[in-house]
Amino acid sequence: MNYLFPSRLAGLPRKSYLFYLLAGWFLTLGLPTAHAQKAPPTTADIYIDPAGVIRWQGSRQEVALFGVNYTTPFAYSYRAHKKLGVNLEQAIDQDVYHLSRLGIDAFRVHVWDVEITDTAGNLLDNEHLRLFDYLIQKLKQRNIKILLTPIAYWGNGYPEPDTAMTGFSSIYPKNKAYRIPRAIKAQENYLTQFLNHRNPYTKQLNREDPDIIAYEVCNEPHYSQPEAEVSSFVQRMVAAMRATGYRKPIFYNIAESPAVSNAILSSPVDGFTFQWYPSGLVNGHSLRGNPLPYVNQYPIPYQKDPRFTGKPRLVYEFESGDILQPQMYPMMARSFRGAGFQWATQFAYDPLAIAYANTEYQTHYLNLAYTPAKAISLLIAGRVFRQVKRGQQFAAFPNDSVFDNFRVSYRAGLSELNSEEEFLYTGTTTTKPRKPAALRRVAGTGSSAVVNYEGTGAYFLDRLANGVWRLEVMPDAIAVRDPFTKTSLSQTVTHIFWNTQPMRLSLTGLGNDFSVRGLNEGNTTQTQAQNGLVRLQPGVYLVAGKGRKTTAFTAQTLLGAIRLGEFVAPAPTTKQVQIVHTAPSQLPAGQAATIRATVAGIEPTDSVLLVAQHFYGATRTLPMRRLTLTTVEATVPAELLYPGLLRYWMVVKHQNKQTTFPGTVAGSPRNWDFVAKDYWEAPIVSADAALPIFLASQDQQRIEAGGITGGGWADYVTTSTASVVLRLLQSPPTPNAAAASETAPIAFLRTYFQDRLSTRAADVATMKELVIRGRKGAGAGRVQLVLITRDAAAYVANVELGADMQDVRVPLSAFQLGSQVLLPRPYPGFLPFSFQAPGPTKLPLAETEVLQVLLHPGTTTTTATRPFLDLESIVLR
Repeated sequence: MNYLFPSRLAGLPRKSYLFYLLAGWFLTLGLPTAHAQKAPPTTADIYIDPAGVIRWQGSRQEVALFGVNYTTPFAYSYRAHKKLGVNLEQAIDQDVYHLSRLGIDAFRVHVWDVEITDTAGNLLDNEHLRLFDYLIQKLKQRNIKILLTPIAYWGNGYPEPDTAMTGFSSIYPKNKAYRIPRAIKAQENYLTQFLNHRNPYTKQLNREDPDIIAYEVCNEPHYSQPEAEVSSFVQRMVAAMRATGYRKPIFYNIAESPAVSNAILSSPVDGFTFQWYPSGLVNGHSLRGNPLPYVNQYPIPYQKDPRFTGKPRLVYEFESGDILQPQMYPMMARSFRGAGFQWATQFAYDPLAIAYANTEYQTHYLNLAYTPAKAISLLIAGRVFRQVKRGQQFAAFPNDSVFDNFRVSYRAGLSELNSEEEFLYTGTTTTKPRKPAALRRVAGTGSSAVVNYEGTGAYFLDRLANGVWRLEVMPDAIAVRDPFTKTSLSQTVTHIFWNTQPMRLSLTGLGNDFSVRGLNEGNTTQTQAQNGLVRLQPGVYLVAGKGRKTTAFTAQTLLGAIRLGEFVAPAPTTKQVQIVHTAPSQLPAGQAATIRATVAGIEPTDSVLLVAQHFYGATRTLPMRRLTLTTVEATVPAELLYPGLLRYWMVVKHQNKQTTFPGTVAGSPRNWDFVAKDYWEAPIVSADAALPIFLASQDQQRIEAGGITGGGWADYVTTSTASVVLRLLQSPPTPNAAAASETAPIAFLRTYFQDRLSTRAADVATMKELVIRGRKGAGAGRVQLVLITRDAAAYVANVELGADMQDVRVPLSAFQLGSQVLLPRPYPGFLPFSFQAPGPTKLPLAETEVLQVLLHPGTTTTTATRPFLDLESIVLR
């Protein structure tokens, strides 16, 4: 079996291009398309109407385009592909196919000018530019519209050091490039040559290509006063572009340098661009807790300025940094539409060849194969963006978790679109399709009323005719590490497995004995369902009810912008058995406990055992139940769980061979000569034992901590007794800095603890107080504790700490309904500072999941003495 089936169009650019230009004509024959709803024109320009709304020429319909940034021709992504020996044209083919499957119709990138220019701004005809031209051609073939930002200002290194840079941005930093005459001249020269560049694949000038619908001059400029310099620079850049004969819209970033916003607002640009990173960036690990308050709204500070309201606005980049949960994109899309945006592009889609390691941008992670649920949420978000009206408003969270045809549920861990013709979901759902007989498209992960599936990859079902469907099944993706920690090409964060998985289909017109025929290259499958059930490997299949004619459907038949037989999936990343499991922080004494794990790489006939040992006490070997091919669990009996310490291992039995985890060690812990040192361990505690929420000595990788809007900082220090404490500090004053508001905190600790609380669910009712061990330095301000529930209701209490390390008890009854600070802080900085959700008057402790500790500003500081707050531990009793 061949595991990688790339597009076969790479060697036939002209024939391929004409092939796709004919796609729009073939669609009139009645074939369904992934872009059937509000698809952009196959060839069209845009214009801006007198009200500042972007519209399509010809149809006069409003533009609403949604997609991604993608960077393979440049910088680290280019080098990583080269290092791995990957053909870059083939990689682009594969990724653009996946973008098309996800309903993408918008692409944006900040071009690494530093790699395609010299220091005078002359365009270099090199490999980076050629690959970029090739990418443009491939995007056009899939009917994906393009926004280009010619000037990036960035170096090309991240996450590596910069290397082999030739362009003007290598000598002119962005905070000076608009002031230095030679830098300004280089940028004018470059813009002129870039717009006049003729793409050798499309044969079109960049400035004339109808699918390049607009330009943003430069990426995230850093400006400061005086505004006159900024005004002059913007005018010169626009003039240089217009002098080429370019007549379509020119946009400019207004979110990055608010101190000079007047210069941008008064400039001759046609519209403005924004970004959104609602959870900050590079937190170093996955953020947990309900993230929906972060994306409840996108208020723009210029909404009442006529210089702003009469022009269109775009989102050039957005991302839910360090969050894998599949609820953010649809809610962000809804908030974008409420704020009047007509374009939004996520940053950045991970190339398939390097997504196994998430090395391109550590804080971002999105790929159809490797993050299937999040990718399906992007598909749903595109539907939100196109179906929600521009300017449409919704009630505040949580009342807006169901809107129009969409549902976003943090508690259920999913996003959904349920319309008459489409049923899309990011995970197992109990929702029933609105009109099963009218369905034309199903896509998701997990199971639903129409697809029962045990695999972990995504799947797509497109109706070709009554009782005839195209089924695409992606391989299983198994996350083995937090993708947002430090990354490396030598470290896999998500493994791919080509398992044969059972799938039951319940679609109108199929019946229970439908036929299945492989369509993609190398897929020779031909089988028939038994009671609606088939077992399939990843691939593309033609599924047809008994007696349905399928001769008209071949691998070459068009389905929107794709062919029926196209399929791209990564090869298995390993053949070794993998077990993914995290030990609980505590186990309640005297109660049976369930231990669950994710397994991969084992056969249906293999067995998994749990070897559980009470330290120095009894050892039990327990069979683990196979819930699915990749999920196992076992119940540890109550008699083994008396107060003390539980150690345990998992043993995979394959034929006559045993392998023990953690550590992937041959043999079993029950063997006399088993000497491996690795094991999982959990303390077994009585009902009156403290439940740790924060332990400074252990929780460095679980928490977020730092300053708020430059007002403070965080560090770990040790006390005179050698205890490790987290120190929150107030920043020293800077010249001309405005005084900090006493009501706004300047430093914080945020920690998720629902996983710990859930292990002691039976004891929660007996817990009465929060005990914080800490101290305050001289001059430190007040300290607030905020407990936040699953539904984002916040409960606030003040705590008084002295100068000496001490335990301070805060009764749970002291917590009053209030607001949470949105932490970590988002970009851009004008976004909401806090959020208040409704909730019961009394703190529902069992529903809490996040604790915030907020340090408010104290007395004036000097560089020598900085007020601080030390935190050693916080526990529930």
